[in-house]
Amino acid sequence: MTTVEKLHSKQAESRLETIRTESELLQQEFFSSRDASAVRVRRTAMVDDAVVEAWRLHLEPAFATGLAVLAVGGYGRQDLFPHSDIDVLLLVAEPPSGEGKEALSRFLQAIWDASLRLSHSVRTVRECCELHEQNVELNVSILDQRFLCGDTVLYADLSARLPRFLQSQRTALSRHLCRLTHQRHAKYHDTIHHLEPNIKESPGGMRDLHLIGWLDKLWETSAAEEPYVVAAREFLSATRCFLHYRSNRDNNQLSFDAQEEIAPDAAAYMRLYFRHTWAVSRAALRAMDTFESRGNSLLAGFRDWRSRLSSSEFTVARDRILFRSAQQLTHDPSLALRLFAFVGRHKIAIHAETERRLREHLPALTEAFRNNTALWTELREILLLPHASAALRAMHDTGVLGAIFPEWASIECYVLRDFNHRYTVDEHTLIAIENLEKLRDGKSPDGGPADSRFRTLMAGIEDQAPLLFALLFHDTGKGVEDSAHAAESARLAAAAGRRIGMPEQTVRMVTSLADCHLVLSSAMTGRDLDDPATPRWLADRVGFIEILKNLTLLTYADTSAVHPTALTQWRREQLWRVHRTAERELTRELENDRILTAASNDPDCEQFLKGFPTRYLRIHTSEEIAYHLELEAQRRDAGIALNVRKQGGVYELTVLAKDRIALFSSIAGALAGFGMNILKAEAFANQQGTVLDTFAFADPQRTLELNPPEMDRLRQTIERVLLGKSDVRALLKNRPRP
Repeated sequence: MTTVEKLHSKQAESRLETIRTESELLQQEFFSSRDASAVRVRRTAMVDDAVVEAWRLHLEPAFATGLAVLAVGGYGRQDLFPHSDIDVLLLVAEPPSGEGKEALSRFLQAIWDASLRLSHSVRTVRECCELHEQNVELNVSILDQRFLCGDTVLYADLSARLPRFLQSQRTALSRHLCRLTHQRHAKYHDTIHHLEPNIKESPGGMRDLHLIGWLDKLWETSAAEEPYVVAAREFLSATRCFLHYRSNRDNNQLSFDAQEEIAPDAAAYMRLYFRHTWAVSRAALRAMDTFESRGNSLLAGFRDWRSRLSSSEFTVARDRILFRSAQQLTHDPSLALRLFAFVGRHKIAIHAETERRLREHLPALTEAFRNNTALWTELREILLLPHASAALRAMHDTGVLGAIFPEWASIECYVLRDFNHRYTVDEHTLIAIENLEKLRDGKSPDGGPADSRFRTLMAGIEDQAPLLFALLFHDTGKGVEDSAHAAESARLAAAAGRRIGMPEQTVRMVTSLADCHLVLSSAMTGRDLDDPATPRWLADRVGFIEILKNLTLLTYADTSAVHPTALTQWRREQLWRVHRTAERELTRELENDRILTAASNDPDCEQFLKGFPTRYLRIHTSEEIAYHLELEAQRRDAGIALNVRKQGGVYELTVLAKDRIALFSSIAGALAGFGMNILKAEAFANQQGTVLDTFAFADPQRTLELNPPEMDRLRQTIERVLLGKSDVRALLKNRPRP
């Protein structure tokens, strides 16, 4: 080893020791203060010293001119974390050769010997000022370039030419940045709500902060300086420093163990994390929405076409919804619900200004929606719209969902330590609803074709609002400590349903679904489907076929929302086997299991119930049975009895009569002839040949509401049909056409 080499070796050892000492001191100070900005600034300065010294020793003798060393990327931004890569650009007048290559090799080796992870590139000024379609990252890194040492004249040439290049190519660069960001977001299901997020790459993470800064530089805006973005940057920086020091490497995964170590209250810390990443994510999406359409005439034309959807209450501008008069919210809180119905109908996102207005009015909306028994009608309409999941997500993002349902607050950004799940409880719920919507539209959760069996099952459920409401509430019990979450979810769903005016029959359906939402999953993985006891167990837990159909779909959606690949082919087959097993048992029960004796001291009640399927007792409350007995008393006197009553936004017709051919179809025809939309119906017959038929129907033209005398005419029409005095075929000829 020559004298010069020995000198360089000693200098390298000294430099390495200095870096180690300074790094250890920085780490101690960070864990004492949690000041990430000090770490980034001081580590950058430390690396600057090492790079400049390596240049002085190895490059300056070989390159008196014609080479400059630039810091780029995070290093250029002076944003170095404990184990970040050191991104260096060697700006050359012409590609090095011979002795220059050897000097360059020694320079790079000296930096690696200092335990600094180097990522370098060698470029001419011309290469730096041309668009690299296949390597946009190079162009992006130069946005954050910073001169360190070397030929100042060469760097001045770059400084003069680079702004002109960026000005001419900023639209193309912005479009590339947006494309790469969308691809990155898609890898994380376009959501910030991961249980163990990657704080750098996940939506709302450090990469999104970088995107905002890059677009600011390209278009001379200042979104990165917004106070909430600055606060999020400091929070995420402190978290990233902690993760790097904890792992002693460039690790950005906020694992369950790291969450426990980073704060005394991990759940509270994660809620704070999601609040910051939500703000960053919204800012990034707004920035992309502003810039990605520049110069895109096709997108501009599409947005112009969408603007034709504007109504008297809402304006669609640049593919975003705005209030025409936001002040109307003050005296008409239902305007907010009509806004979300607009979203659910057209799948258009709301504008940032609309979101701000809604948040301003949240206290008033919370008060207006409290104990409002008319809400179910409006919410049911939203749940039945083609894009209900988009409407619910918009309600969640603006806080309106929590204003309507305080129960939702307990699962917002709630991290439940479950290694099978990937998302927070609220995000899991919304994804489950999205997957059910995909099934209806013929798609599987991963975007492929849907399983036709489950799609056919869903098509057979005319009123899907109770299913979606149950899915919305099925995990709310997880936010209540020390409780069986299924039973607690059922209790919360029932309380919320009654508070918003949901019909009692629908409340029972929703409660049953929430309470039993783990039953089919348990059977899939924990019971022998060939065991004769399993069908009986399923029938006892589920109760009746209508619940089973909805429960199967809820389980399909719930399972598929655990993570993108959770609903495997095997799981689908197992779920369908469980469904068929329970269906066969319940169908057999309908034929064979009849009420032989009723536990009642009332002889009339015992005689009325005798011969009904046992299912009747499962699905009707004592109050409803008493109501049916009153009608039965009228039937014994008059031969028939019927009554129509309104239950929330739905009407219920109850008929008691002696059985005869075509009785059920005659009643259905009478309702259809009157323009009513039958949502569901059920029929029971007892041992005496008395039939109890119940129809739930909607009045799409609001005929009964706007013309009260029409209710009497409807009753008279049905009564005449039952007595054989009117021909239902004639009624159907005159029915209103849709």
